Amino acid sequence: MDDDTKEQLLNHRDLPKSKLPRMTFVKKDNLGKSKRVRSFGDLQHVPDMDDFSGSSDNMSPSEDEDAVMSRSVFDMTLLAKWEAAAEDELFRYDVTACPTKCLQGKYGFIAQLNEGRATKKRATEFRVDKVCQDFDEGKFNFKKVSQKEVIFALEEARSVSASFDNAVEVGEASPNVILINVSPIEYGHILLVPSVLDSLPQRIHPDHLLLALQMAAEANNPFFRVGYNSLGAYATINHLHFQAYYLAAAFPVERAPTVKLFDEKFCGSSVLVSKLANYPVRGLVFEVGDSLTAMAELVGNFCLQLQAMNQPFNVLVVDRGARVFVFPQCFAERMAHGQVPEHIVETGVNPAVFEIAGHILLKRSQDYTACREEDAWEMLAMASLPEDQFERLIGLCFVKAKDMLLEDISEDDDD
Repeated sequence: MDDDTKEQLLNHRDLPKSKLPRMTFVKKDNLGKSKRVRSFGDLQHVPDMDDFSGSSDNMSPSEDEDAVMSRSVFDMTLLAKWEAAAEDELFRYDVTACPTKCLQGKYGFIAQLNEGRATKKRATEFRVDKVCQDFDEGKFNFKKVSQKEVIFALEEARSVSASFDNAVEVGEASPNVILINVSPIEYGHILLVPSVLDSLPQRIHPDHLLLALQMAAEANNPFFRVGYNSLGAYATINHLHFQAYYLAAAFPVERAPTVKLFDEKFCGSSVLVSKLANYPVRGLVFEVGDSLTAMAELVGNFCLQLQAMNQPFNVLVVDRGARVFVFPQCFAERMAHGQVPEHIVETGVNPAVFEIAGHILLKRSQDYTACREEDAWEMLAMASLPEDQFERLIGLCFVKAKDMLLEDISEDDDD
């Protein structure tokens, strides 16, 4: 096969001479008044929502379920290209054919039967007991992906308005790329790979998190949620990436009550920090104040501490980037020590970010048929840190995150 007919990949050989679709975005910092998702709907309309103005323990459904949402260019282009990829049969299975149901109960856990993901998803190629591992060129990474899987490159606009171009030469850049997920969980399932040629391992940093928040804000669709899995918390590829997809329902964790962790916003950052109450997995909730950058700095520094402590964790971004959940978890550790009940092990479910948020992917029809809210709760509780360990961990992380924030502020003042 000569070079003209060989499949073009996202590697150093092919990418510089290639042209990719490109979406630019105008950097947003102050999101203004944000809303919380409340219920089922279709992807073209806003669901019933509450004003984003306090903890989520006193939410009540809105009576207005029919307000039409103004869709962004990002949102429309992403979905159009994702559907084109489906027509070109680039996915390993048709996720829209997977049965889905809402389980009866207080939180409305969502169960999906996804046998294709169980049998056709790429297997993990690295240790699950170490959060920080070096990038390995010999193992699967996104530089080995076909350019056909690219939705578009994503970069900050140099002008005052966002734009989309269908073919822009890459040159010497290492672009942020949005790819289809060939083993999708839901409609519109994509991957965000920052600086694809830089061989970044699966470790979160404030700058990378800010890009994910900006993507969520640019989508401007309350059904679009962004997730991140660390190594040891069911990331399956050690190449930095975030996932995102559309779900026309509130994730159960979005409905969970919260308790403020601090009387005031953390360290003058404008970010409100709370912890989940009465949810099967213990976690933190960060709510944006007047700056997405401040949110990314605080949450990113918190995650840096989790990585330094070798603590696996998951991150969920909702409400167009206005709210971020962080879940330190220990399911893989409990599995390794034989502490997970056999009936849960037999389901084959690995609780990554979207499962922990309440979207349960089941691999066997008998589990899907029998699944109840109590089953989902029991399964997810196996991922939760014990309360004393969780409290110690967040205490240590916030002390160090505060030091890092104050150091950043001091450096800014020196400049």
